[in-house]
Amino acid sequence: MGYTADKLRSKSWDEFAQPDAPPMHFIITVCDNVVGEVCPVWAGQPISAHWGFEDPAAVEGSEEVKRAAFNQVFRKIKGRVQLLMNLPLPQFDKAAIKREMQIIGDMPS
Repeated sequence: MGYTADKLRSKSWDEFAQPDAPPMHFIITVCDNVVGEVCPVWAGQPISAHWGFEDPAAVEGSEEVKRAAFNQVFRKIKGRVQLLMNLPLPQFDKAAIKREMQIIGDMPS
């Protein structure tokens, strides 16, 4: 997709709940496996939403099929992030931002 992933790694949300963690303004969960789980209390009370996607890591098949599943989820996430970035966030209060984030998350995939 043109993004280097050399220094990227999967992180537990526990890492971001520590006192020395960077401040979070938005929390967006994306894996359908976390629906219904209790999230930690985030310092600063960031705005949170769930944008569920099927886990591409669970796809079985050839490398081509697996890559296609990851690419499809990537495109969907990118599209939703672009919608979020196009919102006039400075004009919204926290409740309106949360509502808009949920609307984006409820869009058909």
